Amino acid sequence: MAKKVIATLKTGKGRSFSKCIKMVKSPKTGAYIFKEEIVHNDHIKDFFNEN
Repeated sequence: MAKKVIATLKTGKGRSFSKCIKMVKSPKTGAYIFKEEIVHNDHIKDFFNEN
């Protein structure tokens, strides 16, 4: 599934979007989880700065 997302991001209007992966510590268990989201290139810093 990830390959399909990456392939569509490389063509056409998809070049203005990026797949961002952030590691977040769970407050409940203390374990780290990965938060993945497809974000417009203008909002990448906002994605990484949010808690």
